[in-house]
Amino acid sequence: MGFKGLFSYKSPDIQIMIVIFDKDMVPDIHIFATGIHSKEWASCEGSINLLYWMSDCSLKRGMNVKGKIALITGSAKGLGKMTALSLADQGCHIALNYVHSRSEAEALQAQIIAKGVRCIAVQADISKAEEIHALVAAVETQLGHIDILVNNAGPFVRERRVFADYSEAEVQMLVQGNLLGPMILDQLVLPEMRRKQWGRIIHFGFSHAGEARSWPHRAVYAAAKVGLVSFTKTLAVEEAPYGITVNMVCPGDIRGANKEKTINDIANIPDKETPRGRPGSGEDIARVITYLCLDHSDFITGNIMDVSGGLDPIRPTI
Repeated sequence: MGFKGLFSYKSPDIQIMIVIFDKDMVPDIHIFATGIHSKEWASCEGSINLLYWMSDCSLKRGMNVKGKIALITGSAKGLGKMTALSLADQGCHIALNYVHSRSEAEALQAQIIAKGVRCIAVQADISKAEEIHALVAAVETQLGHIDILVNNAGPFVRERRVFADYSEAEVQMLVQGNLLGPMILDQLVLPEMRRKQWGRIIHFGFSHAGEARSWPHRAVYAAAKVGLVSFTKTLAVEEAPYGITVNMVCPGDIRGANKEKTINDIANIPDKETPRGRPGSGEDIARVITYLCLDHSDFITGNIMDVSGGLDPIRPTI
């Protein structure tokens, strides 16, 4: 087999070398290629494989968020933790946030750093404006300007009570933490997102929040989140020209330890209440958020997305 020729091609996304040998008077083509998502040269034979490889490389390019800086509030445990891990797997640098769960946040920080990305953990209460400003300042100082903001944190009163039985302090806390806090955070990150012409903002709601239905015993929480629905849709329209998307994810009734489980962990566990037939997991929510944050998800904005397995958890009567 004799050497016949070498051809090469290089672009910002892909490098290709085509080596042609003469094997028994028949051209034998070997293709070696590497791209933005490959650390090593891969080889294939024939143009069909090359076209498939280039198509796959192009698809992955649209998914790339490597190096983006993501702040996930309330991320030491639960759905926030799963979201942080998922974005770290995509190559994002992560800013964790907690109020009381310092040990959990530090353990998660170490786990994320082991993935090869940077990670910090910052204590801040999202229901307090001064702490929100300090949180953003800390992230910008230690990691850089925020590209992805996931507003996961939000206070919730578990005890069932009619509105008349809430204290004024509880009303203030629920509205501050679930509506005003995310609004202030969004406002703080928008200038740099606009400058970069790129940003992803995620709000958290509850199943069927977009319908603004009654939710007895959850009056204040529901009112704050429904207000956030309108804000999500409005902000999405206002910021779309700047390459910034704004969406709301509304988890179903994902309980306890399931918030930190994968889909495989709970796939075979029956749940008679959920039409899908299985309970929800933290991965169900994290994978949706991660998809919304991808580069080529820029056409998805202003949406209120239920991720509930078809379950309607709201009781419309007392």
